[in-house]
Amino acid sequence: QVQLVESGGGLVQAGGSLRLSCAASGSIFSINAMGWYRQAPGKQRELVATSTSIGSTNYADSVKGRFTISRDNAKNTVYLQMNSLKPEDTAVYSCYAQGVRVRYWGQGTQVTVSS
Repeated sequence: QVQLVESGGGLVQAGGSLRLSCAASGSIFSINAMGWYRQAPGKQRELVATSTSIGSTNYADSVKGRFTISRDNAKNTVYLQMNSLKPEDTAVYSCYAQGVRVRYWGQGTQVTVSS
């Protein structure tokens, strides 16, 4: 089992920045990729960013150039640095960790960007 605890959401004005954190504990040796999804009201869940165990990263087109995912393996933590935030980035952001045939989820954190 893997437990994920997120932090860092909140309210920010358009153009501002936030950093989300997701700390993993438990059977972390089983994790290969970690990343972030988001879901806005009335919209489908969207994969925002992924970081694999070999160091590769992927981003949704909507956040490329503005968001950066990073991992601190010593702290078993993945971060999502969000810059130049837009109102359309408003959503619940959820961290995930991909294990062997199982995906673990954080509790979700609200990000609200005001115009």
